[in-house]
Amino acid sequence: MRINLTKKDLVNVIYMQVGFSKQITENLVEEFFSIIVSNLYKKKSVKISKFGTFLIRSKNSRIGRNPKTKEEKEISKRDVVIFKPSKEFKVLVNNNANNAT
Repeated sequence: MRINLTKKDLVNVIYMQVGFSKQITENLVEEFFSIIVSNLYKKKSVKISKFGTFLIRSKNSRIGRNPKTKEEKEISKRDVVIFKPSKEFKVLVNNNANNAT
């Protein structure tokens, strides 16, 4: 059982529902992700109504430990992408999880 939704799967679903050519649909999906990435690169958050918000969070450097060797090493300062789901999205996911059990 495959549980991942790939970009190719997304293009096929949109292609079947909207009716654009596959090339136009693929360009549309690519542009959508490109807009998200370019705005995150500029340190802007991306809010998609009723879905969630993508944002950049800076993490300070810290000391990490290898669990096997117990060796300490500094983990450098970096930016990470955070996704915060909207309330509607959380309710939808929780309702589906409750119905599956």
